[in-house]
Amino acid sequence: MKIKSVALFGAGAIGAYFIYGFSKAEDLDFCVIADGERKDRIEKEGFIINGETYRPAVKSPEEARGVDLLLIATKYHGLLNSLEEIQRIADEHTVVISLLNGIDSEEILSSVIDPGQIVYSLMKISAERVGNRITFDAEKTPGLFAGERDNSTESERLLALKELMEPLPIRYHFCEEIISEQWKKYALNMAVNLPQAILGVGCGAYQDSEHVAFLRDRLEVEVRDVADAYDITFGPLDDNSSRWLKKARFSTLQDLDAGRHTEADMFCGVLMTKAAAKGIAVPYTEFCFHAISALEEKNDGLFDY
Repeated sequence: MKIKSVALFGAGAIGAYFIYGFSKAEDLDFCVIADGERKDRIEKEGFIINGETYRPAVKSPEEARGVDLLLIATKYHGLLNSLEEIQRIADEHTVVISLLNGIDSEEILSSVIDPGQIVYSLMKISAERVGNRITFDAEKTPGLFAGERDNSTESERLLALKELMEPLPIRYHFCEEIISEQWKKYALNMAVNLPQAILGVGCGAYQDSEHVAFLRDRLEVEVRDVADAYDITFGPLDDNSSRWLKKARFSTLQDLDAGRHTEADMFCGVLMTKAAAKGIAVPYTEFCFHAISALEEKNDGLFDY
């Protein structure tokens, strides 16, 4: 198997990493999916990634039909609104990889395409987006981690993915226990994204305040309790505190700062649903969901008092 064509659906901070990498590939048919006004805007403005302007090919879902590899990097609410378009892009041979945070995007995709076409993955990247300007440190970005849901060996299509990315400035890692690793990253996102977003503080607060650290730790416990109920276990969370700048603001707080809606549904909402199905209480998660939703309403102008 050889991957000769790649389409990217969603070109935010994570998508920019692949625009940056695939733009340097030879003999690869690479495109970004868009149509209408958005296609016109991308073709006119391009993407400014680490200070350099990139203008990848832009195709409609119909024009990209039957691509070898489809990478989905939309926001969570964007995925729910794009399932029909994804159906139009992927034919029966297309390999589909969701790059979204969280633990249920593959389940959502399985409602419209054959689950056997989906490779499970997670992304590790620290990036900042302001308008169409995206910045990240390519040298320090861990990149893409991928694996098969029910197979701990590196399959033919994963070997093809490795072959595609090996000569490019895109880091690929095979992951034997991809579901456990997805939950581990999800737990980290829940624990460190949400308290700082509600409080409007840099990540240094986790080291400087026992109260902020308390919230972090309670959220991690709730994720582990729900994971245990689904027979999923994962190891200790990665401690990146020594590498984080004290003023660093992670994705949820970045969204609130920019007046955008967050992915609270993907983080809190999914855990609340999975917890309810098993009769597990997750009060700290529920608080974070309502607090962040209220901050979104404030940004929307629902109340200004």
